[in-house]
Amino acid sequence: MNDRVSSIDDKTMAFGLLMESAQAHQKLAESQLQKLRDHTRDLDGVVREEIRRTMVDELQMLTVETSRAIGALEKIRRSAGVRTTLGGVGLAVACAIVPVIVAKLTLPSAADVAALKARHDELTARISTLEQRGGRIELRQCGASLRLCARVDLKAPKYGEKGDFYVLEGY
Repeated sequence: MNDRVSSIDDKTMAFGLLMESAQAHQKLAESQLQKLRDHTRDLDGVVREEIRRTMVDELQMLTVETSRAIGALEKIRRSAGVRTTLGGVGLAVACAIVPVIVAKLTLPSAADVAALKARHDELTARISTLEQRGGRIELRQCGASLRLCARVDLKAPKYGEKGDFYVLEGY
């Protein structure tokens, strides 16, 4: 039995050592897992902080670029406003000048108007004189031979030695 007890004791001892070794490994593994968890938590904080810092840097650069873009767009807007204003003024001036040029080229000058008025007054005076001297006579061509004839006032007295002169109608 001694052999048997000694064999059990050796086996028990080996088993106990094996269990103790497993327990030591388990504790070591648990401590390593705890360190890994702590490290992961720390790493998570580090990564979050790095991401936050990177985003802040990128957003600051984006803000700077946006400010530059806004400045450029403002400059373009002002330039477009100036161009639009100048274009409008130019168009208005052209619209005002074209009728003046057309009027200058087509309408008579003041001297021409004065000359035409003088000519009109002269012609009006001549017409008045002609009307007094027979300008209101109604003349036609009469007959097959188209002889010149005039309308006479049949109620007016006849003149001449033979009574062959008549007063023309309208006098």
